[in-house]
Amino acid sequence: QVQLVESGGGLVQAGGSLRLSCAASGRTFNSYTMGWFRQAPGKEREFVAGIRWNDDSTRYADSVKGRFTVSRDNAKNTVYLQMNSLKPEDTAVYYCAADRFLVRPNSNEYDYWGQGTQVTVSS
Repeated sequence: QVQLVESGGGLVQAGGSLRLSCAASGRTFNSYTMGWFRQAPGKEREFVAGIRWNDDSTRYADSVKGRFTVSRDNAKNTVYLQMNSLKPEDTAVYYCAADRFLVRPNSNEYDYWGQGTQVTVSS
């Protein structure tokens, strides 16, 4: 129904920036709340950022607030995660998620998930 493909991950030095993209299939992208999650080795998956479907309200984990920005381009069926001032502790696999009409972007109850993209931040 909805397929999500992340891109933009890679290796970057501490203090650098990366921009992740998540391209979604379907023709009703503007009705989906989108989220970003990450999972580091040995740790649980955690919420990073989300953007609500109807009003573009955003939510961020405390650990990334002020450094990361989530945005969307409905015309391109794409959600972005701009990551600045990257730290080694940001190293993780980053996942894109989608759920139609979801009102809480920081929920972990998303219906659709991407395959993930690796982000590695060197010290």
